[in-house]
Amino acid sequence: MQIYTDNAVKNFSIMAVFWAVVGLLVGVIISSQLIWPELNLGLPWTSFGRLRPLHTNAVIFAFGGSTLFATSYYIVQRTCQTKLFAPGLANFTFWGWQLVILLAAITLPLGYTSGKEYAELEWPIDILITIIWVCYAIVFFGTISKRKVKHIYVANWFFGAFIIAVALLHVVNSAAIPAGFFKSYSIYAGVQDAMVQWWYGHNAVGFFLTAGFLGIMYYFVPKQANRPVYSYSLSIVHFWALIFTYMWAGPHHLHYTALPDWTQSLGMVFSIILLAPSWGGMINGIMTLSGAWDKLKTDPILRFMIVSLSFYGMSTFEGPMMAIKTVNALSHYTEWTIGHVHSGALGWVGMVSMGALYCLIPKLYGQKNMYSTKLIEIHFWMATIGIVFYIAALWIAGVMEGLMWREIDPFDGTLTYTFAESVKAKTPYYMARLFGGLLYFGGMLIMFWNVIKTIQNKKLIASKIPEIS
Repeated sequence: MQIYTDNAVKNFSIMAVFWAVVGLLVGVIISSQLIWPELNLGLPWTSFGRLRPLHTNAVIFAFGGSTLFATSYYIVQRTCQTKLFAPGLANFTFWGWQLVILLAAITLPLGYTSGKEYAELEWPIDILITIIWVCYAIVFFGTISKRKVKHIYVANWFFGAFIIAVALLHVVNSAAIPAGFFKSYSIYAGVQDAMVQWWYGHNAVGFFLTAGFLGIMYYFVPKQANRPVYSYSLSIVHFWALIFTYMWAGPHHLHYTALPDWTQSLGMVFSIILLAPSWGGMINGIMTLSGAWDKLKTDPILRFMIVSLSFYGMSTFEGPMMAIKTVNALSHYTEWTIGHVHSGALGWVGMVSMGALYCLIPKLYGQKNMYSTKLIEIHFWMATIGIVFYIAALWIAGVMEGLMWREIDPFDGTLTYTFAESVKAKTPYYMARLFGGLLYFGGMLIMFWNVIKTIQNKKLIASKIPEIS
């Protein structure tokens, strides 16, 4: 029987659940601040502008990143039938990544930021991230190089592309001239800076939040369903089409700006093309259940994964649609964009991560199942209902907001509504969004407790085994 080195996998898995609770808590706080601004407490450190990047970094890089480290280290060993290459280096990536998260949690509320979306951390932390990422690549690709099977499973293709692309994106976008220990200036200027930032920003979504989690999907959905992947050929086509197309889609974030019109149009065209490979992956994942649909009735973990794929399909239809210039003229800068982001983040990334971690944690701790399957069921429904409230509220608010902004008085040609009136009109939808966020957060607390009890159960069983003298 093959023995694997899972110490780093265990550590990353537990911290993924912990950071999910922290990141979602900050999200609940800032969504409350939009309804009741006095919750800013009149302090700079607790203002929306400081806590919002803390929230995005916590859910993307702390929760999402820890999940990706855990699952990639776990999957690459099983699919290559070999131990992790340089397990000591894998442990270093764990402690280094936690240090990055801790530094982010300190510096962002203090106002130390580069001001770049999803890349706010200042240059000393960026250098630390680069070192950790190089070590991550050494461990992952080193494990593949010593594999005992000729074939490289498709999940590893997605993880490999994610690791390489994120390294490239991070180094290029974070290039800056230091002007102090926590102050720097981007080496780019003006529209070039904006273009590089959204080349990075959209591909952070494309590779960190899509390619990596597709690697998770391609392993755990077939595993949990106990079925082979629906079409291996489709998975290869999906991989190459996705990684080629995604790189060109960033300019759709800059419609109607100083960016040259041809560049905006190119981004729009590639965004529309992106629908095809995205839906290819979604169909491949869902159709893996062919002949085993009845398992959805009894397996809430599998339900997490299949619903996540449904949200992936929905988000990857909505994204290309919003990239069309005429649609973007209505949607951009409105709550519709926030709803779109969260349908992908909460629905796709969150749900597939939870399903994978529910699969992973009992195995890591020698258990057949999680402590309570009933609690997984409750978590599933809280998360699903929470997402629906969240995104539906923001879709309605966003369309209403966009229409209010463009409404013209037919008599004198002035704007019908002031900006303040559009903000006031969104308040009921902010309340609905908060309710959805609280449901989703509550489900995560249930998961956290379930994980703790599962680990305690392992220790309890171990303590009852009599010693052999």
